[in-house]
Amino acid sequence: MPSLSHESLALLFKNRPALAAEILHNALKVDIPGYKAVRVESDDLTEWNPAEFRADAVVVFEADSPVLAVVVEIQLGRDQGKRWSWPVYLAGLRARTRCPAILLVICTDAAVGDWCAEPIGLGHPGWTLTPLVLKPEAVPVVTDAAEAVRAPELAVLSTMTHGAAYDRARMFHALLSALARMEDGDRAKLYIDIVLAALPETPAAELEAFVRSDTSPYKSEAFRRTYAEGEAEGEVKGEVKGRVSTLLQVLEARGVMVPDEARERITACTDVAQIEAWVKRSVIVRTVDALFD
Repeated sequence: MPSLSHESLALLFKNRPALAAEILHNALKVDIPGYKAVRVESDDLTEWNPAEFRADAVVVFEADSPVLAVVVEIQLGRDQGKRWSWPVYLAGLRARTRCPAILLVICTDAAVGDWCAEPIGLGHPGWTLTPLVLKPEAVPVVTDAAEAVRAPELAVLSTMTHGAAYDRARMFHALLSALARMEDGDRAKLYIDIVLAALPETPAAELEAFVRSDTSPYKSEAFRRTYAEGEAEGEVKGEVKGRVSTLLQVLEARGVMVPDEARERITACTDVAQIEAWVKRSVIVRTVDALFD
């Protein structure tokens, strides 16, 4: 699996805390107590020690009171320090929530996952922490659109992990079916960007082409509009940046001084027509003040 953004993976759990239960129960076969609600808890697990202990995500499942707390850690490489801090995370969260606490480690590399899964002896007889580790091969493959709609973040994680597989067309269809039904168009576009960044070049190009195709389940007007607006915004930003660069180069070549205040005004402008007017004027003005007259 290609290297993934640490923040992107943590975001999936923060946006859908129930994802922790889905992975623990379905992929790792851990019994989850009955609960009525699930919430994201503060990721600051510092207690009395002056050192700061901060997890990637913390999820708490509640009935009438907390019944299970989960520390979610995204581990992209080996870090010996985690073998000292992870027990602190669990102890601090357990003390704060007054309920059982579990450590769930998400790994994008199988070898790193094997390392993370090694038991951590705390020194006290019988007290050993064995992290629960989700390695790439254990991530569920979501190809069913109904399942993806029910758990879009799981579909995102599935596509990030297995999107280069031979049956990726079904995976892409399921993912886009889910994102097309999301009410939050900005989040849907963010998830597409996260998946595209995670996939190798060929499947990423296939997914982009699928998004734009007439057969894409991404036919939701809200989604297509949001995606199109995002592309258009990127094109405008690129055009603005190019025009600003041209303007500054012309002024420099003509020996026109550009103080910091004027430079900030130029670079802050997002009006393509205004910048174009400045470019035309820059070939005749003698001072930067005349440019703005």
